[in-house]
Amino acid sequence: MSKPMISSRIRRFAAVSLACLALGACQMRGGPGDVTGSIGSSASQPRGPEQWRGEEAQWAKRYEANPKDRNAAFFYARALRALDKNAQALAILQGAVLVHTNDLELLGAYGRSLADNGRLKEADDVLSRAHTPEKPDWRVLSAQGTVADQLGEHDRAQQIYQTALRLAPNEPTVMSNLGLSLALSKRLPEAERVLREAAAAPGSDARVRQNLVLVLGLQGRFADAEQIARQDMSPAEATATVAYLRRSVSQPNSWEMLRGSKGKAQAPRTASPGQAPVDAESGQAG
Repeated sequence: MSKPMISSRIRRFAAVSLACLALGACQMRGGPGDVTGSIGSSASQPRGPEQWRGEEAQWAKRYEANPKDRNAAFFYARALRALDKNAQALAILQGAVLVHTNDLELLGAYGRSLADNGRLKEADDVLSRAHTPEKPDWRVLSAQGTVADQLGEHDRAQQIYQTALRLAPNEPTVMSNLGLSLALSKRLPEAERVLREAAAAPGSDARVRQNLVLVLGLQGRFADAEQIARQDMSPAEATATVAYLRRSVSQPNSWEMLRGSKGKAQAPRTASPGQAPVDAESGQAG
């Protein structure tokens, strides 16, 4: 890998991590699509931009043939969201929920799409109606939590995550969301503890470890942060990433600077090592 490519990847990893913390926008979604047990699993989701583009093309044809086809709308919008075509996904889901008025899964996808497009208050309302007290959905709850964090309501977000964890104990996407929310509340030791538990949980991935790297860096624990970063990066990348984090978090008034960036940046939704993390039920998130 060339040096410029490494440098770009490192800057993206660290800058996006810091922006995510400022915005409360990079909580896990669990994967790039919206998945529940009824119509799919995270294992069956496409992986990588090329596969998502293939998914987009496949479902676009079916949707264009019949815009009232529920699955066509759902999976077409899922692919569009994974490719960051958020406005187009929102338009499709908005139409779909008007036709399929009792479909809670579609409503949940619509709520998450509203959040993708920055319509947080509407997203909060829609997600609250996307499941019922009699049949709560931890994925929707996790999405609700990420929206609450983006609204700056961290205490409420943490209560929502705790409720989700009672439904899905040790679910790493929800634990990762909770860890970032605690970090947003400046409760960094608690955030580290939760993120370490999330990283050790079955099904955990690089996105959880990226969040842990960030929280360790915010505590000045740069050697520990580099050790975790090396699980997903080459030694050179991990060293440079942590050096970038060190410079970033050592700036005067760094917390105020981060919080002041709210609304001025949009973190990418998809993630792999060196990229932004994702939302908790796109199994994406919310």
